[in-house]
Formats: sequence, C-alpha cells, structure tokens
Amino acid sequence: MSHLAGRRRLARSMEQRGDWPARSPWIREAVDRLPRDLFAPDRLWRWDGTAYVPVDRGTDPEGWADELYGDPDAAAVTQVTGGVATSSLSCQAIVVDMLDSLRPEPGQRLLELGTGTGWNAALASRRAGPVTTVDVDASLAEAARARLAAHAPGVRTHVGDGARGVPEYAPYDRVIATYAVDRVPWSWVAQTVPGGRIVTPWGRLGHVALTVAADGRSAGGWIQGLAQFMPARATATARATVEADFTTVRARSPQESESPWKRDLTPLRDDWDLVFALRVALPELRFTVAPDADGLNAWLHDGISSWAMLSALPDATTLAHQGGPRRLADELDHAWETWTRLGTPSRFDYGLTVEPDRQYAWAKNADTGPRWDLAPPEAD
Repeated sequence: MSHLAGRRRLARSMEQRGDWPARSPWIREAVDRLPRDLFAPDRLWRWDGTAYVPVDRGTDPEGWADELYGDPDAAAVTQVTGGVATSSLSCQAIVVDMLDSLRPEPGQRLLELGTGTGWNAALASRRAGPVTTVDVDASLAEAARARLAAHAPGVRTHVGDGARGVPEYAPYDRVIATYAVDRVPWSWVAQTVPGGRIVTPWGRLGHVALTVAADGRSAGGWIQGLAQFMPARATATARATVEADFTTVRARSPQESESPWKRDLTPLRDDWDLVFALRVALPELRFTVAPDADGLNAWLHDGISSWAMLSALPDATTLAHQGGPRRLADELDHAWETWTRLGTPSRFDYGLTVEPDRQYAWAKNADTGPRWDLAPPEAD
C-alpha cells in the first residue's frame, strides 16, 4: 500500500465509521492538506509480539505505509527507548476527536504539550493561531521544527518540560496535551484564560475536556472519549522501571488467602465502561483477563507487592488467590459493586475537577455526585 492509497483508505474508513465531526469540518480539510506521512519519520516501529522492530520507509515502503495508515485506531510508534515505546504518531481517529473536543477558534492562542512529530500542532494551526508547542525531547523537537517550518511555519517549537507549560507566551485560550497524565499540572490551568479550554488524555484510558472557571481558580469538565494513550516521558520511564509484571509481583509475596469468586469475569474483559470505572476507583490496579479450557481467568497486581489470581475451575466455579499487603480481589469486588450501585455509569458520565491543591474525579454531577480524590503528585 502506498502512502497515497493509505490516505484515501483511512479517510474512507473514518467516513464509514462517522469519525469526521460534523461540527468541525475544518479538521478534515486540515488532515487532507497536512496528511500524516508529511510528519512521520523514515523509521517507524512495529510490535512483533515480543519486541519492537524497525520498519524503514526506504527499504519497506509498503510496510511503512501500513504502519502509518493501517487503521483509524492505530498509532504509529516513532521512537523506542530501551525497548519501550516513548513517542508515537497518535491514531488519526483520536487526533481528530481531541481537536473536535478542543473547539479552537481563529485567532486564539493555543499551547500544545508534547510536540512529537509536529503533526497535531500543524493541524491545530490550520484553525487557531498563534500555536506554541513544547517537547521534553530535544531531538524530537528539532525534527518537528524542521517539518513545521516546511508545512506550518507559524508554529513556535520549544524544548522543555510540558508539565511547566510555556509561561512566556501565556495566557492561552486553548491547551491540548498529546500524552496521558494522571494529574493535570496546575500550570496548565494557570496559563489558560478564564473560560478557556484544556483537552488532555487522562489516566491512559480516555481524554477529558476542562473549562477554566471565571475566577481562574479551578477547571472542570467531562470525559470525552475512550482510548489508550502514551504517558508522559518521565512517567513512562518510571513505570517501566518500577512496575513489575504479575509473575514478578507474585514472587515477592506468598499467597495468603483463598476464597470463592462469584462474579462472571466476562464484563471485566468486554465492558469498557466497567474498566474505566475501575481505573477511576483503583488507579494502581493492573489486570489481564484470558480464557483457558475451564473458563475465564484474571491476573491482578499493583506493580509493587500485592497480587490476586481469579482462577476458573473445571466445575464452572472460580477461586480467588491473593497475596501481599492488599487484597486486590476484594478491592476489585468492592469497586465493581460501587459501580453497579451507581447504575453502571458510562465513561461519559465521569468528569474531572482540578483545583490548586486538589484534584478529583466524579460521576454524574460535579457538585453532588460521588468523588474519588487523585493521589498527590510526586512533583507538580
């Protein structure tokens, strides 16, 4: 598949799925004028099941185009560091959805956190301006600067920590992040005008659109969509270093309890509204669900020292084995029951409120709904 054929196929696929937002026709025009291949590096990376392997435009142009245009929901990995994907060209459907959520207007000042290849900033510049973008990786920023100079010369590119924003050009009317955060840096709110809008991936499972309050002392808004996002670089490195897989965590803590598990595990595998609710209630929880000859099984851990295994048995029952200081199966059951009592809200029923010294997620109503405080940051 050539990149020209890929462009057409991806655009048709998004049209068939209804991914082009009717209220933001400028986005499709921007994508047509500034397609992904103009901003993709000559080397992409493909996961082969065990590791990332390079796919070079010069030696495998069709494979390179497949990585870039294969699926509306597929990101193209553009950088691998120590075996971990650390930068990507985000999937086209999500880029479009987030720009639609941002609602930029002509003449508005826009800040982007996470330059990456420069594609998102270039698209935004077709609507808003001036646009400022920042990336912590100097090599990525320099490569993006060259692409932007050729295709979107009005974009200002900086090297720095996105968590700090870019105060020298503040305030901004619109702020958009291209990487996931567990907490929204207060600097983003402080550098946005009252009534301004901030769109960011949150919690690696979706993106949220926040509106800054009239007094500038808070920002809040609803979850807009569901997708997995790459975390901030420092966070990604820390997680790759600190978080262990289930086998490693289990080896640290012997089994301490065994009890019947009475829930059907199918929703834990298939219901993304449940998965999102669990992410809100138990942000440290990591789990995998897979079948064997006896039924569905689940492996849970917190990346440190607690684990649980929900094992299907031949008699169609399930046992919960747990170890470590936390009882993760019990915590999972409690969070699941809370979600059920709330009426099984969808991911779009959740929102986020950001204040200078506090952040919390909520369900159904920011003022009266249930709340989940977010853990304080390691460093804001």
